[in-house]
Amino acid sequence: MNAQTTNAQTAIITGGGRGIGRAAAVTLSAAGWNVVVAGRTAASLDETVALLAGEGLAVTCDVTAEADVDALFAAAVERFGRVDVLFNNAGISAAATTVDELGVEAWRQVIDINVNGSFLCARAAFAQMRSQEPQGGRIINNGSISAETPRLQSAAYTTSKHAITGLTKSLALDGRPFNIACGQIDIGNVSSDMTAAMSGGVLQADGSTKAEPTMHMDNVTASILHIASLPLDANVLRMTVMASGMPFVGRG
Repeated sequence: MNAQTTNAQTAIITGGGRGIGRAAAVTLSAAGWNVVVAGRTAASLDETVALLAGEGLAVTCDVTAEADVDALFAAAVERFGRVDVLFNNAGISAAATTVDELGVEAWRQVIDINVNGSFLCARAAFAQMRSQEPQGGRIINNGSISAETPRLQSAAYTTSKHAITGLTKSLALDGRPFNIACGQIDIGNVSSDMTAAMSGGVLQADGSTKAEPTMHMDNVTASILHIASLPLDANVLRMTVMASGMPFVGRG
């Protein structure tokens, strides 16, 4: 299929079959963006595309596989001609446990998806944005509150999200000569299927278990849209969007 002639900007969203990725896809589409959603489950991606107001494309992709990531970007460019934004959103966590009880394979899986997957997607986005005309684009990495302050028993996830902050800063610096901006959004306690258990209690740093407040997903997607829509001479390097009453500033 040849690239479509359109004035709309194009965003690639990894982890687009559920949660924050799906919600971001719907929000950007409603604002007039072409949206490419990527993930490992075709049926979930198709469900996301069915919710879009405008042009959408679903691409099955394992972000830890270089060939899959290259094929994702090739499909986006073939369909829409260019890539303006990558929302590097795909990620997982491991079961809460102390580091001595954390399985090596569980550690490797979190690092592979959260860090290596983000690197591979950022690498492909950077190459496309550097080579396209007009040159440039924006990479938005999904960090976490844990990119700054960890929860108890979260060594793998916390380590992966600290790595994302380093990746964000490096991309922001390396992208300057090529009009490529990079920023990070750190999200805390958004209402989703992944945070449903918070109302029933979350392990706290003092060993107690307490319910935590959450915020509506719209607060996150509005923030992503704001960052994505900025002109490339402006950048949000780091943004924290969180439920106001969650234990973060005073965590621990």
